[in-house]
Amino acid sequence: MAFNSTLSRATIPALIVGVAAVLMVLYTWRLPPFTSTVEVTDDAYVRGQVTVISPQVAGYVVDIPVHDYATVKQGDLLARIDDRIYQARVAQARAQLASSEAALRNLDVQRGTKEAQVQVARAQVENAEAVLAKARADLRRIGPLIEQNIQSRASGDQLNAALRQGEAGLDQAHANEAVAQQSLAETLASRDNLQASVQAAEAAVHLAEIDLQNTRVTAPRDGMLGEVGARVGQYVSAGTQLTSLVPSLRWVVANYKETQLPGMRVGQPVTFRVDALQGATLTGRVERFSPATGSEFSVIRADNATGNFTKVAQRLPVRIAIDPGQPLADQLSPGMSVVVSIDTAAAPAEARRVAAE
Repeated sequence: MAFNSTLSRATIPALIVGVAAVLMVLYTWRLPPFTSTVEVTDDAYVRGQVTVISPQVAGYVVDIPVHDYATVKQGDLLARIDDRIYQARVAQARAQLASSEAALRNLDVQRGTKEAQVQVARAQVENAEAVLAKARADLRRIGPLIEQNIQSRASGDQLNAALRQGEAGLDQAHANEAVAQQSLAETLASRDNLQASVQAAEAAVHLAEIDLQNTRVTAPRDGMLGEVGARVGQYVSAGTQLTSLVPSLRWVVANYKETQLPGMRVGQPVTFRVDALQGATLTGRVERFSPATGSEFSVIRADNATGNFTKVAQRLPVRIAIDPGQPLADQLSPGMSVVVSIDTAAAPAEARRVAAE
């Protein structure tokens, strides 16, 4: 009896420790009886629309009126590039435009002259036709008198010569009219080329003005700046990173394992704890799911068709909208780590609203 009593006193603590260890493992892995509908992940971060600010033109930086982490409004000047070259290009483009417009106006004057020449040529044709008609009429009237020897043969020769001159004059008038018409057609055809030159010059002026405007780098929207990397006197080219702009819009991206996704739906309520705010809890809702897992977006994707295969649970990014009206939400910055909890048994916000109605 003493031996059994001693064995019992030694076994009971060991059994208690073993049971506690098993229960802890079950709790850690959320196995029965500790299963829960709340899915938690610490692979989650605050995100924002971080925009890299770069110039569209090259040149030397002459002014930077902002500093690191400054709050700016849309249209505020962030940097200014030396614009002397671009002002000269605008003046050059405008001069070319003025030259093209002058050439077009000169052509319009020439067109009026050519049209007047066509009218003169037509009048000459009418005059030649009248002269020829008179010569023919004279020959018809005088011809019988010559045959009856009433008029001399010399008169007949003069009439025949006048007829031939009239015919030649009419041919010449028609030729002059054709030349005038051809000259007018050439003028009209060249007008299209000059009109195209004017349009090209206008486009060149517009492009030069755009480049001149782009020497002023302004904020595309409201937000806060990151570190300003540009310096006065620095030569920058198109695409050089000057600073970054972070608008006020924030959201959370939680990378859940694929085994945690069953039951998750758009609109479900979310709570998340922010490490940088001493574990303060904020709320949100599921906004949308990524169309693919993170591994599908990696630059070098794994090829599971080669070698031995070990199944690894993939993670799917879940975008979470932050509920408005939370004072601590203004203190969130992109990149902060958070711990996200989603109750997969909860109804989406829209379903709750309909049920309430």
